Amino acid sequence: MATLYNQTRNRFVEWAQNEIAVPDFHKRILFSDEAHFWLNDYVNKQNCRIWSEADPQVYVETPLHPEKMTVWCALWAGGIIGPYFFKNDEGYNVTVNGDRYRAMITNFFIPELNNHDVQELWFQQDGATCHTARATIDLLKDTFGDRLISRFGPVNWPPRSCDLTPLDYFLWGYVKSLVYADKP
Repeated sequence: MATLYNQTRNRFVEWAQNEIAVPDFHKRILFSDEAHFWLNDYVNKQNCRIWSEADPQVYVETPLHPEKMTVWCALWAGGIIGPYFFKNDEGYNVTVNGDRYRAMITNFFIPELNNHDVQELWFQQDGATCHTARATIDLLKDTFGDRLISRFGPVNWPPRSCDLTPLDYFLWGYVKSLVYADKP
């Protein structure tokens, strides 16, 4: 199995090296991603350990599923498209699934693209299940054709690969530093 992953990664790297040789190619990629914004004092403790001299038996009760807001946007050299806040018909925050993601693409993203020359733009998304469903890939191929960088897309994003997007390495951290400066 590891050999298959390595072959997929090698093909992707070869493709990327060829495209990077094209002048300003990197300026024509729309990087997209979602982020969760927690709406209470919740902290993901998976990578957080707190040492204290206080009684370790003391605990603070927290909800099993803390309320959060899921936000999507796309970033490219021409600016930011979004943000898009995932909400249901009643206005409540919801997480992303395939139907909601496709509705966002159809009702928000594609109309926003009409303000830009999409003939030259590439679209990149990570390997989240709602992104890689056949119906989603087909919908995005209708707009971007072969200029889709996605798992199971024309340019196959390798499985188990990290997200190498400016959203993960800059935008979300910057926005969260502003949002969480005062507790929401």
